[in-house]
Amino acid sequence: MKNLIDVLTPKQRAFILLVIDSLIIIASLISAFSLRFPIDQGIMVIQTYWWLLLLTVAIRIGAFQSYGLYISIWRYASMKELVNVVKAITFSSFIIMAILFIAKGMSFPTSILIVDWAFNIIGIGGVRVMLRLFRDYSVARKNRHQTHGVDNVLIIGAGDAGETIVREMLRSSSHKYKIIGFIDDEPRKLGQHIHQISVLGTTEDIPKLCEKYDIDEAICAIPSLPGHQIRRIMQLCEKSKIGFRVTPGLNDIIDGKVSINQIREVQIEDLLGRDIIKTDISGISKYISGSTVLVTGAGGSIGSELCRQILHLSPSQLLLLDHAENHVYHIDMEIRNMGYNHVTIVPIVADVKNRERLESLFARYKPDLVFHAAAYKHVPLMEENVGEVIQNNIMGTQNILEMAHEHQVKNFVLISTDKAVNSTNCMGASKRACEIMMQSIAQYSQTKFSAVRFGNVLDSDGSVVPLFKKQIARGGPITVTHPDVIRFFMTIPEAVSLVIKAGALCVGGEIFILDMGEPVKILNLAKDMIHLSGLEEDRDIEIKFIGLRAGEKLYEELYFNKEELRKTEHKKIMIAQPPQYNADCVRSSIQALIAQVGVLDPEDLKAGLFNFISSKTPTELSQQKIA
Repeated sequence: MKNLIDVLTPKQRAFILLVIDSLIIIASLISAFSLRFPIDQGIMVIQTYWWLLLLTVAIRIGAFQSYGLYISIWRYASMKELVNVVKAITFSSFIIMAILFIAKGMSFPTSILIVDWAFNIIGIGGVRVMLRLFRDYSVARKNRHQTHGVDNVLIIGAGDAGETIVREMLRSSSHKYKIIGFIDDEPRKLGQHIHQISVLGTTEDIPKLCEKYDIDEAICAIPSLPGHQIRRIMQLCEKSKIGFRVTPGLNDIIDGKVSINQIREVQIEDLLGRDIIKTDISGISKYISGSTVLVTGAGGSIGSELCRQILHLSPSQLLLLDHAENHVYHIDMEIRNMGYNHVTIVPIVADVKNRERLESLFARYKPDLVFHAAAYKHVPLMEENVGEVIQNNIMGTQNILEMAHEHQVKNFVLISTDKAVNSTNCMGASKRACEIMMQSIAQYSQTKFSAVRFGNVLDSDGSVVPLFKKQIARGGPITVTHPDVIRFFMTIPEAVSLVIKAGALCVGGEIFILDMGEPVKILNLAKDMIHLSGLEEDRDIEIKFIGLRAGEKLYEELYFNKEELRKTEHKKIMIAQPPQYNADCVRSSIQALIAQVGVLDPEDLKAGLFNFISSKTPTELSQQKIA
């Protein structure tokens, strides 16, 4: 029977179902008459009301058509389709009742219509349920008898996501899985069943269950599981020499739905030492919608993601500024292909160090919002190029800050870094100087200035993750600076969503800080990436310690001890209250520092930079060596 059903076309299946429905409609009405009248009298009544049979069939079939009951794939009948069956039968019953009322003045027994309504629901709905059950039974029977090429699977998580995954596996004949059982750490679930599949044990039982049932793979169906738990389960699966995959995280699941097609390999983001933070930017689109938005460093990792997310918020113009021609070209081509034709995209090749060029751009385009992501960021490289980091990061930021103030930009958001806190390197010190400059100009400007300070972002250019990927691809070794070095990590999309959120929250001069949870040990990150590649450290890939590089330290911090923090409406975002600066002294000190680039040797220039950022009130710098 199943083969016959499968070879029929959709129109043929719909016709067969229509014929079956018509017979059920007739049988239901005759049965209703038979229950209402004695047999002899019932036959006479039916002969009298023969036209009602035809009318009922026509009206009900028309209602079924309008509710889409013949375009559904009925062997996948669901609760939604059953609800439509009830709606269609109820709707058609009211029409029939209205016709009878007009024609007979309600002399027709109402009880017949009520019984007929009930019989139709049982019959029409029952047929669809039976088709669904028959199909599920056929697939399950086939899967039970199929042993070649089938993987024995454990489902980790006996919750909603796990139930959905199992239901789809049981229904699908294209996925070669044999579900052995569930794993769940809630004691009350042990021994219970979902779709006749038992909860066999906890995650600690994975090794012995794998040996007992010859398990090939475990699928984690707990979308909210934190990174350290995923790492622990992955290690248990590696110990048991079985595969391990996951369902997508909560932020990747649309409308709370998860499907078998979304099961994927574990990614490094899954193993972060905290939950991925999702900042909803859809509710703050008003301050961007219809505005002209300038993004500096638009071709970089953060800048390009800023452009993508801002584009979704419908600005009138998006200005893509970067000093690298190729970067501008690539991000320009990418976002033009995203289909937002109502947004004017303006690619701009310009250097933030060129004040005259910036002046002409601000005068021409009059941006309402500025996101300043342009900066040199590679710590060891900038230790060897102190003058460049001062000119690009500090002088370039000063130019952008002053242009925003002079041209009355509404909002300005500076991208900062955790390396600005108690910095031991020139890059971090330059970003701290930018924070001070931003906070000093915010004291008197009508522009709402703010900064966002966060840790490392995964997969950004030059970060440790792509470096480790390249080293693994080459066969190793993976180079780690120190066995105890730790860093904060976040994904690029969540970092950018925070930046955009900051632009809406700022009043003036704030530094927004993300609660990033526990930092990640770089050595553990290296091991995780080796394992995710299907390899083992020492056996397949060597981990080599090379020592801390110039300017690096073992750990980073997100805020100074002296900074007063307060909460925001977002539970994961804090604000460092802005201190008071002498704006004139800040500007003159920065000008003096910039003027010494190319005059002082790098060490004296570096000393001047650190003297500036270490001053509680940066008025003493005029008495320093670079004055």
